[in-house]
Amino acid sequence: MSAARRGPLLLGVRHHGPGSARAVRAALDEARPAAVLIEGPPEGDALLELAADPGMRPPVALLAHAADDPGRAAFWPLADFSPEWVAIRWAQEAGVPVRFMDLPAAHALAAAGEPDADHAEPDAVRLDPLAVLAETAGYDDPERWWEDVVEHRGTGGAGEEALGAFEALGEAMGALRDTYGDGGHHRDLVREAYMRQRMRAARREFGDGYAVVCGAWHVPALRAKTTVAADKALLTGLAKVKVETTWVPWTHRRLARAGGYGAGITSPGWYAHLFSARDRPVERWLTKVAGLLREEDRQVSSAHVIEAVRLAETLAAMRGRPLPGLTETLESVRAVMCDGSDIPLALIEDRLVVGDVLGEVPDGAPVVPLQRDLTRQQRSLRLKAEAQERELELDLRKDTDAAKSLLLHRLRLLGIGWGTPTASRSSTGTFRETWRLRWEPELSVRVAEAGIWGTTVLAAATARAEADAAAAEELGEVTALAERCLLAGLSEALPAVLRALADRAALDTDVARLAKALPALARSLRYGDVRGTDATALGAVAAGLAERICVALPPACAAGLDADAAAELRGHVDGVHGAVGLLADADDGLRERWSAVLRTLADRDTVPGVIRGRAARLLLDDGRLEAGETARLMGLALSPAASPADAAGWIEGFAGGSSGGGTLLVHDDRLLGLIDTWLVGVPERAFTDVLPLLRRTFGAYEPGVKRTLGELVRRGPAASAEAARATGSAPEGFAPDLDPERADAVTELVRMLLASPDGVAAA
Repeated sequence: MSAARRGPLLLGVRHHGPGSARAVRAALDEARPAAVLIEGPPEGDALLELAADPGMRPPVALLAHAADDPGRAAFWPLADFSPEWVAIRWAQEAGVPVRFMDLPAAHALAAAGEPDADHAEPDAVRLDPLAVLAETAGYDDPERWWEDVVEHRGTGGAGEEALGAFEALGEAMGALRDTYGDGGHHRDLVREAYMRQRMRAARREFGDGYAVVCGAWHVPALRAKTTVAADKALLTGLAKVKVETTWVPWTHRRLARAGGYGAGITSPGWYAHLFSARDRPVERWLTKVAGLLREEDRQVSSAHVIEAVRLAETLAAMRGRPLPGLTETLESVRAVMCDGSDIPLALIEDRLVVGDVLGEVPDGAPVVPLQRDLTRQQRSLRLKAEAQERELELDLRKDTDAAKSLLLHRLRLLGIGWGTPTASRSSTGTFRETWRLRWEPELSVRVAEAGIWGTTVLAAATARAEADAAAAEELGEVTALAERCLLAGLSEALPAVLRALADRAALDTDVARLAKALPALARSLRYGDVRGTDATALGAVAAGLAERICVALPPACAAGLDADAAAELRGHVDGVHGAVGLLADADDGLRERWSAVLRTLADRDTVPGVIRGRAARLLLDDGRLEAGETARLMGLALSPAASPADAAGWIEGFAGGSSGGGTLLVHDDRLLGLIDTWLVGVPERAFTDVLPLLRRTFGAYEPGVKRTLGELVRRGPAASAEAARATGSAPEGFAPDLDPERADAVTELVRMLLASPDGVAAA
């Protein structure tokens, strides 16, 4: 420590500032303190030795959470370019003690709300010191001011120069605090009182030969002369909880202010580059940009890099900046490498300016047993946690892929959303799954929370499923849970889920809820087949539910439903119809009983038109309704005695949605003629009321189908049919009669499709 310097060395920094980090190292090399105090929770002192472990690779974060409520947690993130991390590593390399000195997490987590690592007051208007200093210096952008005065200082200068810079910054912060007081950082008064207590303890142990690394805003308060009694008064009566701490991986993206981090920065990837690139940072950065663009198949040569460097330097000189900053660099990239387009520039900002670097934590870091089991499975299955989003295609016929699927489904059931199921682009078969994976640092908290359910992923997911089944209040919740249990392979949880399912189904008299629950059960039986899970008991429950629906549905559909309720039941009819198709193999009579229900719905004039029309269409598609009978039902629905709104509803139920109603009307002149005749006869006032229904029905058709229908209506469908029969002709694109030879040509292709690995060998 310099003999001319009195008192401890106070190094006020910007969190996650590479210029501050370089200056901290230079100042510590110059002063050689006997100990280093770091802004952070003292509960992390026991974990500091892990910072020197070869397996520790920033960005990482110190995680503290309440022992009895892991959801109450706070993070203290650190990157390679964080001054605090540099100070920790310097102390370890120099062999001097290093300790945290901030307010204990036990108090912070006990306080109202859930504090972040910066301990921000969510409702307070807080002063941004850097913004005030930048405005005072004539800058309209605090980031640009910080780059000019700190980040562009080369390597931070010699030791004495770095010490002088810290003195100047401390004086500036002192002037701000003299003007603005606590600047809205009210809780900092308590934190600073505790920091001063830690400094007094360090003085007793090391004299004044120690250093403090903290946010620059705190330096004036730590220099202030206060009494021990005054600080104790601020700390008296603070609430306290039991806390557990560990290190967890962090990401550059979560260091960004845009991610909601109170002490965040705008460009962590850029700052990491500035810290690691000791010379020619702009040239090296633009080379990275060129490499990224080449990976995206853009033509970028070394000449582009050279020209971009020249333009960035020219822009910096015109603006009076010592070196090109991020603004000038990105402007040169847009002009030279992106042809003025913001689309590739957005990719650069996402991948390089922010970035998806994910840190690593050594195995020796304390974790809950559940995390240890999860880590073991991740390694066994070669399922690496990555910060960048990626898609994972699984073939469930392969043992490893099936195990990955089970793990991801179990984690989702535990509330650990590492993976999200998504539609597959390559196949829609039952044996395929596609997942979108991204590991977020917050998932470490979710794992800690889920640790209360068990020490392994399987045991925890089983216990959570059983508890959810017991707590479920509605039938739909239990059926969804049963489906998730089969997807996750939780055979031990199924008995409890099925008991809850049977209990809820027996007491539930709402046919809509019963109908809503059945499709999930039918899907679950299919998943059981695919994953080799015994779902016999589930099939019995599903069959009983289907029987109750067959009995209760007709009366429910004739109970004076309004339009919204009728539309909802129409959707349930579709869902039950699909479920019956899946269940019919196990119950030969179920399909017949369901067809009888549909026939009842189609015939009763007291049933809303949208449901009658849908029932008729489903019967027609299954071959259980002749074309002539279909025309009769349509004629009755569209007769003058029917209200226009009910008739329009019948059309919507019969020909709407994705059921191919447009194609049916193209090929059946009688049905199209009935609709055309009814539509022409609708009174003007009633037509305005039914127009939205008709537009919703016909607007969903493919453009080609709509054009063909328009042409048929223009010529008159009945006339067209008569002319076709008389002349042997047909509308353009259609033959007057079926060509058996051409029809037989597709049978072999259909047989191959049905016998494909992703389908069911039914041919």
